[in-house]
Amino acid sequence: MHGKTLKTLLGGAVLMAVLLLAGFAAPQWLLFTATKAIGYGIVALGIVVLMRGGVVSFGQGMVYCAGAYAAGLIAANWGLTDALVLLTIGGVTGIVIGAVVGPLIARYRGIFFAMLTVALSMVLYGVLVKMNQIGGSDGFNVPEPTFFGWPPDRDSADLALYCTAIVVAGVTAMLCRVYFDSMAGLMSRAVRENELRVEYLGTSVHRTMVLNFVVAAGFGGVGGALNGMALGHVDPLFSFWTTSGEFVFVAILAGPYSVAAVFVASIILELVRSFSNLYFPETWQLVLGAFLLAVILFLPEGIGSLWAKGRIIAPRTPRDDVTRSRAAEDRSTGGSRVATATRAARPTAKEPQA
Repeated sequence: MHGKTLKTLLGGAVLMAVLLLAGFAAPQWLLFTATKAIGYGIVALGIVVLMRGGVVSFGQGMVYCAGAYAAGLIAANWGLTDALVLLTIGGVTGIVIGAVVGPLIARYRGIFFAMLTVALSMVLYGVLVKMNQIGGSDGFNVPEPTFFGWPPDRDSADLALYCTAIVVAGVTAMLCRVYFDSMAGLMSRAVRENELRVEYLGTSVHRTMVLNFVVAAGFGGVGGALNGMALGHVDPLFSFWTTSGEFVFVAILAGPYSVAAVFVASIILELVRSFSNLYFPETWQLVLGAFLLAVILFLPEGIGSLWAKGRIIAPRTPRDDVTRSRAAEDRSTGGSRVATATRAARPTAKEPQA
């Protein structure tokens, strides 16, 4: 593990501890809002994984809904209500769906990839609406979660779920950071820069994209299970295209430069939505749209670019990552296949930069 990655993980652990302590002083409404925003952030983190490979999913609501339904149905029908178990079930459900659907979707790029993911998400929505056995369009209620066998009362339930959400968010963020710095993660950046060269050098672009989709689907399932428990209710709207659009908004606001920025963007977006709905109930969509437009205009690289500007350096680009990978591999092994493959991301003097 690189020293920079280890430093990032230690910083994340400290931040997670601070947020856990802050939860004991936060009001109930803020705990609920933060928990819901964390669930959205985990799903949006999967979209960032796909963005680093050069594609954007507009159907992430499919795995979000599948994870919520899987956890909710098991809790309602089997009485298995432990929060960590339900989160695991949601994540496994997302991974299974990603492994089944990923090989098909990974063949497409651009608008075709985006529209195919939307289509699959809406197919799931249509199926769930017609399934009256599990509530149809109304959905069904999810029982209150327990925590290692402890059933919290109404006053402490929000705090317990918030603390669980913080821990889960910290773990997923750290795993995502490790994945970004791994060979597979760096290869994704090479694919984004020049897919054809990566294929010529013997690395499977299709396998890399499938892996990215499976990772993103796993995150989506975890986020769905978390928000299903937070809301206490799941319905087919979890898979609707507007829900998927909200995840894309979060990913765009965050930018691809920082894992932590995804959760910051999600919390900011949720707070803006809550307060605009409170003070401008008739025009809250206008306020939310104006906020999104302002961020896109003044922070086109996302909220994560503020971290880089604070350090008085330029934000990391895909080429920076693959160059670091090449240098590290050359120092440690004298050059490996992965290090060679990452050279695909470097433009030559005769070929313009992509």
